Amino acid sequence: MGLPKQTIAGFALVALAALSYVAGTGFARAPDASLACPVPEEGPAAEAAAAPEPLDAAQLAIVAFVSRRFQIASEATTAIVSAAWEAAASTGLDPLLVLAVISIESRFNPLAESVMGAKGLMQIIPRYHGAKLAEHGGEQAVLDPESNIQVGARILQEYIYRTGTLEAGLQFYNGASRDESAHYAQKVMAERQRLEEAMQAGLRRASVEARLAGS
Repeated sequence: MGLPKQTIAGFALVALAALSYVAGTGFARAPDASLACPVPEEGPAAEAAAAPEPLDAAQLAIVAFVSRRFQIASEATTAIVSAAWEAAASTGLDPLLVLAVISIESRFNPLAESVMGAKGLMQIIPRYHGAKLAEHGGEQAVLDPESNIQVGARILQEYIYRTGTLEAGLQFYNGASRDESAHYAQKVMAERQRLEEAMQAGLRRASVEARLAGS
């Protein structure tokens, strides 16, 4: 039986992100076609159907900032930013918050792994979240950027709901709920502020460039 289409797409995404990350940073490490789906035809029509939704100006500003700051290829950064926006929309979270967690947890490395067994962009521990990962094809989905972000955002949203506040939810996500100083939550929110400032600066630049081009 073939792998689910989402798992196949996930392997393609993680390969792109990993290769792009390696190319941009110098780090190295690396990881079927569905029988139910015919091989898509090649040509302009097929390419147009497979093309992702274009990013808006705010998202492009974030891509430029993250790509430059973490020295990651823009293609990989674009995939991560797009996935973060989709995950935020499906969970009701702020996309900049999701990206801030990714920044703190993994520095946008899709193959990051901690000594505690946390993996991927949002550092998910598979043994604790197997049911959620199963919805994305199984434990191997933890290293698929899109699946990792979707699952991580759901976990964070549940923790925020369970604890009652954003700060407490972030602390719980980090396994530091007993830290009264809320150091982790403060780091995430400071990173979110950096992303917000970068996005606003990028939007201002784009506005100026558009005016100059039209004059």
